[in-house]
Amino acid sequence: MSRSNDAFFRELFGSRAARDGNIVRRKVKDVEFWIGREAFLNEVKRRGFRAYENAGQFIVFCNTEPLRRVA
Repeated sequence: MSRSNDAFFRELFGSRAARDGNIVRRKVKDVEFWIGREAFLNEVKRRGFRAYENAGQFIVFCNTEPLRRVA
């Protein structure tokens, strides 16, 4: 992982929302520009989190709780 990737992931997963086990989101185009889709998804998986893509955004659930679609 490069230094820029380290900084990106520190900022993302060091956020209060991520630390509290909530969700974080980032624009797909920003992720692809700064670190690349593959590196991003690999780090999400490494942490045991799940990511979804919708309307140009990555939504990351920063916990390992089950997901259930309700509507």
